[in-house]
Amino acid sequence: MLKVENLTVNYGAIKALKNISCEVHQGEIVALIGANGAGKTTILNSISGILPIDSGKISFSGTDITKTPPHEIVKMGICQVPEGRRVFANMSVHENLEMGGYSVKDKAAVNAGIERAFTLFPRLKERSKQLAKTLSGGEQQMLAMGRALMSSPKLILLDEPSMGLAPMLVEKIFEIIVDINKSGTTIMLVEQNAHMALSIANRAYVLETGEVVLSGIAKDLAEDPEVRKAYLGE
Repeated sequence: MLKVENLTVNYGAIKALKNISCEVHQGEIVALIGANGAGKTTILNSISGILPIDSGKISFSGTDITKTPPHEIVKMGICQVPEGRRVFANMSVHENLEMGGYSVKDKAAVNAGIERAFTLFPRLKERSKQLAKTLSGGEQQMLAMGRALMSSPKLILLDEPSMGLAPMLVEKIFEIIVDINKSGTTIMLVEQNAHMALSIANRAYVLETGEVVLSGIAKDLAEDPEVRKAYLGE
C-alpha cells in the first residue's frame, strides 16, 4: 500500500533521514520505534506532504505522491494524527469532527463519520458541544483520532498517541487503535512506548539517527535482546 524508497530529508546542515526505505501492506499495523530525534515524525510528515524531501520516492497504492500537496494526499486516503493532538482549541468537539470531513462532499457521509466517531469514542458524544481546549489529554487524543477518521482514510499515520496519558488511558487508546485496524484501516504508528507498539503491530522498523537499523516481525523484535535493552528498559 505504501512504499518509501531511499528517503533523505535535511534540516539545514542536519541530516534528519538518510536513505530510509520502508513499506506498509494493506491491513497491517506497522510501528516505527526509536529514541527522540531518530526521525520517526519526520517520516510521517514526509509521507503526509507536510515536509519537503531532498531525495527519494514515496508511493501510495502504486501512485507516486512524493510531490503531492497535503490536502490532495488526504483525498487519496492518507490521514495523519499529529503529535500533541493539535485539536482546534476554540471549536467544539462536533466542529472539530466536521473539520476532519472538510474534503467529504456528501453531507450524509459527514454525519455518518461523526456517528462513527461517537460510537468509537462515547466520551466525545457526551462532550460534543464542549470546546476542545476544555477536554482532558486523553479526550483530546480521542478527538484527534476521530477527526482523522472523518475522511474515511485507507491509511492512518499515528504520531505518539500515548504521549502524556495515564497508563490506564494508554491501554484504552491502544485497544481502539486495534479496533480501527480490524475495521479495515491500515495504520503506521510512531510511538515512544515501544512495548505497547510492538504488542499490537504486525511489523516494525527500529530507527537510530535517521536510519533504519533493524526491521522485522514485531513479535520477533520484542524478543530481540538489543531491542529489549535499548527500548524496552530490560
